Amino acid sequence: MKKILALTMAAAMSLSLAACGGGNNSANSTPAASSNPPASSSTQNGGDASSATPSGGFTTVQPGKLIMSTEAGFPPYEMTADGGGFNGTGFEGIDVEVAAAIADKLGLELVIDDMGFNAALTAVQTGQSDIAMAGITITDERLEVMDFSDSYATGVQVVIVKEDSPIQSIDDLENAEMIGCQADTTGYIFASDTPENGGYGADHVTAYDTGSLAVMALANGQIDAVIIDNEPAKSFVAATEGLKILEGEWVVEDYAIGFAKGNDALREAVNQAVAELKADGTFQQIVDKYITAD
Repeated sequence: MKKILALTMAAAMSLSLAACGGGNNSANSTPAASSNPPASSSTQNGGDASSATPSGGFTTVQPGKLIMSTEAGFPPYEMTADGGGFNGTGFEGIDVEVAAAIADKLGLELVIDDMGFNAALTAVQTGQSDIAMAGITITDERLEVMDFSDSYATGVQVVIVKEDSPIQSIDDLENAEMIGCQADTTGYIFASDTPENGGYGADHVTAYDTGSLAVMALANGQIDAVIIDNEPAKSFVAATEGLKILEGEWVVEDYAIGFAKGNDALREAVNQAVAELKADGTFQQIVDKYITAD
């Protein structure tokens, strides 16, 4: 039986976060709640945050902007949207609306940069974005190269299989020939680790650019199971005939907002904004909009 505590040990393994992993690395920059044209992060030339204009005691990559790097394929936290999306941004989701509310409290205009998951982490590390929000969990390796806010949400990773699969419990994953995960996520990191550390071995795990590609491979019979966060899993299963989510939690993690290393003033301002959004009920209203009680 795979133990949750054993899975968390895998976070201590030495892993590289510098190289861009899977996903579409082209950025689509969209301003939230503003008629002004956005400034694409591709024009930042490395985005030296130290040279940015101070705003309220903190600095941002561009004066008056809060640039958020994300991977908009993680429903219900961030996703592309038809019909304009939230405030005409072309995106919607919990992270999108929370980021917009944070920007409003800080007197900034939110700009959303959509890219691959690992590219979103790299963007904030190198000063091309101010914050990264994409269902990001804190690991020891990420703490070496970036800082994080207080946790603002809890993510549960689950297992998707075909309805007629011989894998009928999480323990049965030990017998899977091939498991799919999104590249560079903690699900992939933990699952591809050695059995001694609670994983299944790299030979039994395939990395996909996005969670949707992993689910597509499962539906096509190319893999035996997908490990992914619970809320995206619900969306994918609802949209794909013949799949189900196994009962139980594979691992439980906390989501946090990523910052460049040492950007304490902005991190503290964002923490304060999130605390206020939780205290006045705004945060819960956003969550309830996208996640309904079962």
